[in-house]
Amino acid sequence: MRIDERIAAGDEPSFSFEFFPPKTDEGERNLGRALAELSRLKPTFVSVTYGAGGSTTQKRKTIDIVADLKRNYGMEAMAHFTCVDATVAELRGMLDTMRDAGIENVLALRGDPPAGQTEWTATEGGLRYSRELIELIREEYDFAIGAACFPEVHIHAADAESDLRYLKEKVDAGARFLITQLFFDNQAYYDFVARARDLGIDVPIIPGIWPITNVAQIKRVTEMCGANLPGPMAREFELRSDDPGAVADLGVAYATLQSADLLANGAPGIHFYTLNRSPATRAILSALRLMAPWRGAVPA
Repeated sequence: MRIDERIAAGDEPSFSFEFFPPKTDEGERNLGRALAELSRLKPTFVSVTYGAGGSTTQKRKTIDIVADLKRNYGMEAMAHFTCVDATVAELRGMLDTMRDAGIENVLALRGDPPAGQTEWTATEGGLRYSRELIELIREEYDFAIGAACFPEVHIHAADAESDLRYLKEKVDAGARFLITQLFFDNQAYYDFVARARDLGIDVPIIPGIWPITNVAQIKRVTEMCGANLPGPMAREFELRSDDPGAVADLGVAYATLQSADLLANGAPGIHFYTLNRSPATRAILSALRLMAPWRGAVPA
C-alpha cells in the first residue's frame, strides 16, 4: 500500500523505522533481531537506505531487503533511491527492478558524495538534483514518492529561504510526504513547518528522531550533516560518555520527551533512525503509545 495513503488512513500518528543494508555477518544478525522485534510494533512503514556510491550488488541489496520486509515481515517498506553514480538509463533499470519486486514506495534523494569526495558532481548522463529524480519517477512510474527536508537547513544550501524554495519544487514535482533530517530542538521543526505551510507546502512533514546511544557517534553524525546538538544537552551526554548504559538511558528519555512534545503539537508521526537495533526504539514507541500525546492535538 502507498505510504501517503497509509499516513492519511491511520487512526494514530505514523510511526516508522529506518534501516540500512548490513555489510557483515554480525550486521545481518543485528538487522534480523531488530526486524523480529520491531515488526511486532506494527509500524506504518519502514525504510531502507541506499548506499552512496555503492556497487550495483549493494544497491540491489536494498531492493531485496525492502521486498523481504513486505513479503516475510508484513511491513510496508520503502526503498531509498539516489542519483549518485548512475546514468538515467541505470536509474530506470533500478526503478524497473523495484517495480517488478512489488515495491510501491520510494524516498527520492540526491544522495551524498561517494566516500573520499567532498564535492557532489552529477554522473555524466545522470541527474543533478533530487527534484529531477522525482520528476522522472512521477512521469514514468506509479510509486508513492517521499523526499527529505532539513529543519536546520541543508548543509550545502545557500540559506534557509533558498532551501525551502527548493523543497517546494520537490513537492510540486510529485513528493507526497517529507521526512526531516535528525534534529534535537523541536522549535526548529515548528518554525520550519510554519514557514513551509506559508510557502504552500501542504504534504505531511514527518520529524526524524535519532535516539542517542553513543556520544562519539552522534558527534560525528551532527558534524557531518550540520544538525545542532544544543549545548546543555551535549554537556549532559558528555558527562555520561564513559558509561554506555547511562548514555542509552538518557537518549531514550530525551527522544521520548522530544517525540511526545512533537505529537502533542500536531506532528503527523515520528520516523526513528534505528541504526538496525531495536531496544531504544521499542522503549520509546511503547511509551508514546501508552501516553498517546497526540489526543486533541491540532495537525501541524
